[in-house]
Amino acid sequence: MIEVSPLRIDDKTATGLRVELPDSPPLLMIIGKTGFVGCGFINIDAAEKLNVAAAIVSGVKTFEDVFNAEVQAVTSKAKARGVRVRMKGEEAVKLLL
Repeated sequence: MIEVSPLRIDDKTATGLRVELPDSPPLLMIIGKTGFVGCGFINIDAAEKLNVAAAIVSGVKTFEDVFNAEVQAVTSKAKARGVRVRMKGEEAVKLLL
């Protein structure tokens, strides 16, 4: 199953993407206008090479988990937007809206 949900954050809306995978945790992304926060399935090195603003969190199964998890890795483009390792996913999403 693939779930696409609008997620309100303050006065803005991000898009939540959750993909159920067989015998696996789900693939999760919260997408803003300028980048995204995703789960550990996302390859941060590939995102860096593609010049994408991305942040990675791990150990997540829900959108709420993504918001509450600490950012583990960040591309340079996301860093330029203020996203930092160890900040909460919700803070990172707000910076990428």
